Amino acid sequence: MTAPTRPQPGAGPDGGGAGTDPGDLAWFDYDLPAERIAQMPVEPRDSARLLVDRPHAPGGPVADHRRVADLADEVAPGDVVVVNDTRVIPARLLLRRATGGKVEVLVLEPTGRPREWQALVGAGRRVEPGTELRHDGEVVAVVGDHLGDGRRLVTLLADDLVERVGRVPLPPYIHAELGDAERYQTVFARHPGSVAAPTAGLHLTPALLERLAAAGAEVVRVELRVGLGTFRPVTAERVADHHMHGEWYRVDPGVWDRIQTARRVLAVGTTVVRTLETAAATGQLTGTSELFIRRGFRFQVVDRLLTNFHVPRSSLLVLLDAFVGPRWKNLYRMGLDEGYRFLSFGDAMLIERAEPVGQDEVGA
Repeated sequence: MTAPTRPQPGAGPDGGGAGTDPGDLAWFDYDLPAERIAQMPVEPRDSARLLVDRPHAPGGPVADHRRVADLADEVAPGDVVVVNDTRVIPARLLLRRATGGKVEVLVLEPTGRPREWQALVGAGRRVEPGTELRHDGEVVAVVGDHLGDGRRLVTLLADDLVERVGRVPLPPYIHAELGDAERYQTVFARHPGSVAAPTAGLHLTPALLERLAAAGAEVVRVELRVGLGTFRPVTAERVADHHMHGEWYRVDPGVWDRIQTARRVLAVGTTVVRTLETAAATGQLTGTSELFIRRGFRFQVVDRLLTNFHVPRSSLLVLLDAFVGPRWKNLYRMGLDEGYRFLSFGDAMLIERAEPVGQDEVGA
């Protein structure tokens, strides 16, 4: 463990190029060099670095440079640690047209009709409705109508097609081959249905979960099926104009009761934050979350957040800004300066919720 560092105020991790209006998407931009994007996970999982934000330290805010393995030192009896136990399905299908041309299909979620899915189809509008797609020469899928936002209907011609020929859908910024597909699953993954991993949870190990329990914290599970709502880029120039796609979630009533009596609630990942805050806002423990957490949102449940360093201009950064305020810019600059690894296979940060930040408040 290195000595605590005092984050320096300033324009942000981009060195001054970001916008100054937190209602603009430019506020959430920063310069992320390609070499800082982690291409492979570290081993063991909990050896990833952990930037611990201490905003209430004597003498002013500081940040500790630790390891995720030290997370048990950051909890106390009565704390509840909440993880998302969704499991990533092999949603990436590499198929071909009758002409031999490659078409990649990313299935998102079933529509409820037999073998029909919402999906993203490579080559987009150039794939006409009715196009048959093949695998090893066999017709296995038929592309259907456009649904908007790049989504298509796709009918799979075999019930087991995803499990039989699908691949783990790694994010597009990861170019290295993953030798073990289980490294893109959490150790507590249980319920299949996601097309991306709840990446903060990738850092946790069975031994670390035991240490958290030994420190007096209770680890509980919720489920949010990660889909388009989480990984779809924000394209609207005004953040308020962005629409979140729905993602299915579930919270067990017993888990919810335990969360209500917790001393502090530590969410492992932004998907857990959205799950818990949706349940609190709607009173529904099962349903579809379209909650877009942005500046001015009043959190009802989550006190602390373990999260990775996120893609510029993403809804995840918008959530982070709502949770911690403009201080995230200082922490991201520190992460870049101190050599932290970014994005899905990168390092993590542990942050505390700030007081609600108004939409018009700017500064570091």
